[in-house]
Amino acid sequence: QVQLVESGGGLVQAGGSLKLSCAASGTFFDINAMGWYRQAPGKQRELVAQITSGSTTNYADSVKGRFTISRDITKNTIDLQMNSLKPDDTAVYYCYTIARTTAWSTNHDYWGQGTQVTVSS
Repeated sequence: QVQLVESGGGLVQAGGSLKLSCAASGTFFDINAMGWYRQAPGKQRELVAQITSGSTTNYADSVKGRFTISRDITKNTIDLQMNSLKPDDTAVYYCYTIARTTAWSTNHDYWGQGTQVTVSS
């Protein structure tokens, strides 16, 4: 089974930077996409950024130009570089992947435990 381990969350002042990392491990055939969602208290979970196996990236409009997602395909890890952070970026950030455990399986989604990002004003 696929497992995701996140790191890099913490407290930062507005305008600062933070880098999140996520490592995928376990038994799987391939990973089709990885990315990050976030959820703030009282808010819906929203997609922040994702990257596919073909290195196509998508970003939420609110983070375009500030966040950058990257992937190391040899290690099955992704990073999210977050610059010019705003208090509205405060949320729990969840790493996810869309993967197949065997060549005959359909894609399934897997989630990390989440890491807290707090941006103070």
